[in-house]
Amino acid sequence: MILVGNQRGGAKDLAQHLLKQENEHVEVHEVRGFASHNLMAALNEAYAISRATRCKQFLFSLSLNPPKSENVSTETFKQAIDRAEEKLGLNGQPRAIVFHEKNGRRHCHAVWSRIKLEEMKAVQLSFSKRRLIDLSRELFLEHGWTMPEGLKHSHARDPLNFTLAEWQQAKRIGKDPKQIKAVFQECWLLGKTQNAFAHALKEQGYILARGDRRGFVAVDHRGEVFAVSKWVGIKTKEVRTRLTDEKNLPSVDEARIQIAKDMTARLSTLSQEQMTVFTTRRAELEEKRQALVRQHQAERQKLNETQQSFWQHKQQEWRSSFNKGIRGLFDRLTGLRKQIEERNERDSWQVTMRQQQERDALIFAQLETRRTLQARIERLEALKSYRMDELEHDRSQYQAMRDQRVEQLETQRQEQNRDRPQPRQRGLDWTR
Repeated sequence: MILVGNQRGGAKDLAQHLLKQENEHVEVHEVRGFASHNLMAALNEAYAISRATRCKQFLFSLSLNPPKSENVSTETFKQAIDRAEEKLGLNGQPRAIVFHEKNGRRHCHAVWSRIKLEEMKAVQLSFSKRRLIDLSRELFLEHGWTMPEGLKHSHARDPLNFTLAEWQQAKRIGKDPKQIKAVFQECWLLGKTQNAFAHALKEQGYILARGDRRGFVAVDHRGEVFAVSKWVGIKTKEVRTRLTDEKNLPSVDEARIQIAKDMTARLSTLSQEQMTVFTTRRAELEEKRQALVRQHQAERQKLNETQQSFWQHKQQEWRSSFNKGIRGLFDRLTGLRKQIEERNERDSWQVTMRQQQERDALIFAQLETRRTLQARIERLEALKSYRMDELEHDRSQYQAMRDQRVEQLETQRQEQNRDRPQPRQRGLDWTR
């Protein structure tokens, strides 16, 4: 169980955060040692008392986060809070305990007032971080939970410890040379003219272009250049017999620029389509999540009403166990009433513990259902991230290819203009 605590002020902000409805379930489990049992009023009370001191950080806030897949009982949380309270020297201080549930996980917050009423001084909290880390290690070992590396060795903690899987993108699968040759030969057989051949190549994802040294070439969607004569399997002379209009074809760089432009536009369209699909699917899962939250709230409310009814019935039973009048006075004198009180207290404690176990059992069952849905949500988000990153990666590559080719063409034009002889000026040169 990860324990994170800090001294702080801001009673109102903290209360609002703890009661925030962005959590699927919020339970104020305990408010102890304050005049009010309302969380907001209790923390404001702590603030009012602190005004009589110089203490600005009059609260200590602690969050308790168990392992993601573990079902931790309310009693286990309370035991951890009691141990933290003892280690920090906050014994007997007013405190509040709040449980949160979100995305199939349950965690807990505990808040103490640091101000000692008898002395009107704040409890000194030295080395609180180290003490909480030590307690966290103890809890992991005691419960047999898998301890995070950062707790095993403090130097292993790294805020930038990203896994390779989060950033790795799909590798491109190379094509079989036999398949490439078959495509070129089929296009050559179908295309009896230059236009027909160019159109057949375009249908297969190639652009017919003029090469720098190899005559006629084809450029694929990756910018790779294929000599037509080589991949069709014929002589260059035969190619030139059918392909005669070389000047109207784009150069390799121009073809790559056009491919990059077309592919960038197509990938942008695919990104928008994929985003629409993921948004629709995410909305469906969000609707299911909200319905599940409402169902769980109704189940908890029903259990709460049942337990309240049973508690009231037991209270009536405990009250009726005492005799009244002369018999009641006789019971006091003989000690029988004391025995009945002790029996009722044991019964009350057993009922309280049994009802807490019933609430925990319901919470654990609901968490399992919620985790199943959360797993679907996380798989969808992972797939969305992978797909969108992949498309963005490819789109940026094509954009970079286009920018690079445009820059190369511009450089070539400037060199050609520089090498071209300048025309001679006619007339008198007045600069001499």
